[in-house]
Amino acid sequence: MDRSEFDILVIGAGIAGSSVAAGLAEVCRVALFERESAPGYHSTSRSAAVFSEIYGAEPVRALSRASRDFFFAPGPQFTAGSLVKPRGVLYIATPEQRARFEDFAGLPDVAPHTRRVSPQEAFNLCAILRPEALAAVLFEPKAADVDVHALHQGYLRLLRERGSVFFKDQPVEGLQHDGAHWNLTSAGKLWRAPVIVNAAGAWADQIAIMAGVTPIGLQPLRRTAVLVDAPEGENVDKWPLVCDIAEQFYFKPDAGRVLLSPADETPSAPCDAQPDDWDVAVAVDRVEAATRLKVRRVRHKWAGLRSFVADRVPVAGFDPDAPGFFWLAGQGGYGIQTCPALALAATALVLDRPFPASLTAAGVDALDLAPGRLRHAGPDPKRRNAAVPVAGSV
Repeated sequence: MDRSEFDILVIGAGIAGSSVAAGLAEVCRVALFERESAPGYHSTSRSAAVFSEIYGAEPVRALSRASRDFFFAPGPQFTAGSLVKPRGVLYIATPEQRARFEDFAGLPDVAPHTRRVSPQEAFNLCAILRPEALAAVLFEPKAADVDVHALHQGYLRLLRERGSVFFKDQPVEGLQHDGAHWNLTSAGKLWRAPVIVNAAGAWADQIAIMAGVTPIGLQPLRRTAVLVDAPEGENVDKWPLVCDIAEQFYFKPDAGRVLLSPADETPSAPCDAQPDDWDVAVAVDRVEAATRLKVRRVRHKWAGLRSFVADRVPVAGFDPDAPGFFWLAGQGGYGIQTCPALALAATALVLDRPFPASLTAAGVDALDLAPGRLRHAGPDPKRRNAAVPVAGSV
């Protein structure tokens, strides 16, 4: 059997695997493996692609804050263009949702990035909203759309420029530890390295089981998106993303049309997720109830998987019971907006370097990300689950 030696093997070439592989390739010889013919096929390419500093639980918000500078100024060595486009997010609440709205709006790391707006200002931002949906409105003005393709390809380009390799159509068929190295087999070939990074998305627990490592309890959840025509005579390009405070739906402009989602979370096995007609109908019904939008035709529909662990916080760290086995999983709907900071954190942890001061300053704590927290008593779960989730990946 052909054998190749590397410093680190990374499984999964979605945004998580590609970003950490690019970071590690600066000082290590890395091999990145992807089971599909296109990297990021299952979740990365199906993202609603919004950067928000107030989306998710507290450690997620910290990772997002720490990622802002990269998104808004990635530097010419990463991309010649821009990674983001101003969008803004409106959080709307009915009278019955007022208590939930106030809890969210009052969070100490949410309030500085938002402002309360009147129903009239909400109308000015998105004129199809119905008054009964606007008992309370919060606006996040500095949220932005993310060019996911440019972001993803930038990391893959960096990986190659730094002398490492990327294998497509390369599913992992075997993974064993021989006491010093991880041995990965695929298509009759063997790759060896002291460290394996498990960034396999919805399949991360399956990779762990193959390696004889205890799973972290990853649950893929299906989310649906629908693309419909914009209201006649409306220029939707300047609309913000509009999200129900209880995350019963969201909608946003998308290339002259409107993207809708019921923000569904249907448990699923790892798979090529497909939309369910019921979820499509729910998306249309909920958005029509809150707006003057009348959907006459669904132009396109799709679904993606958002994979979470129990506390809905990403996992980044070496497994406490498996030498050289590094978890980078459970990004849920936060993978795009947190990837610059999460890759920086994971790179430092894999290389046993000091945790980056820029991450600590933003409130990122390596203990909040460590896989050991899921098997033993860890940081206060209330701290990790303080915020209302919004759009993220579909």
